[in-house]
Amino acid sequence: MRVVVRIGGSVVGSPLNSELIGKYIDLLKELKHNGNEIVAVVGGGSLARDFIRVATDLGLEETRRDWVAIHVSRLFAQLFLLQLGEVGCKTVPVSLDAAEACLLDGKIVVMGGLYPGMTTDAVAALIGERIHADLLIKGSNVDGVYTKDPKKYSDAEKLDKIKFDDLGKIFEMNIHKAGINQIIDPEAVKILQRCRLRTLVVNGYETKNLLAAVDGGRVGTLIE
Repeated sequence: MRVVVRIGGSVVGSPLNSELIGKYIDLLKELKHNGNEIVAVVGGGSLARDFIRVATDLGLEETRRDWVAIHVSRLFAQLFLLQLGEVGCKTVPVSLDAAEACLLDGKIVVMGGLYPGMTTDAVAALIGERIHADLLIKGSNVDGVYTKDPKKYSDAEKLDKIKFDDLGKIFEMNIHKAGINQIIDPEAVKILQRCRLRTLVVNGYETKNLLAAVDGGRVGTLIE
């Protein structure tokens, strides 16, 4: 199975959690050992947003603020690859072509951001579309997709399933901005609606949830 694992920066990097990063690295190795082809996309979390705030204070415009966040996410990806060693790519791919080539070489791919104007959610959706992935799993700081933001509204209800075309109806933001923090960003929603890549959003603080998702378990929110 070809699987894209979206590792939320809000999970492993807000604050930095070396123990959980280690568990994710073990997860990627286990998924690979079980015969899966793996692409992981990791976000920059609160560290990226801290740098965006500094860039904003310095007067940098939106595209340059995005580039700051992209480089932070690539730093996280580099950390993963250093620990993965020979089973991972030699370097962090900075294009879809490079990521696909590394996957075809039999390696675990770990990426950060790619382009201004999108978050690592959109990168995960793009690479999933490119490699014709069977599944995209997002390890998030919530346990699925809710009818509204559960951090703001006590009456928010978790959804077990949702259709691609209904995603835009439940999210507050429909345009990208540097540092956006939404369960699935607007550009990723558009890509998923286009390519119809089966997606699961799960609680990312427990890596067993992602393993269960690959094994077909009932966990999180299924988007299809």
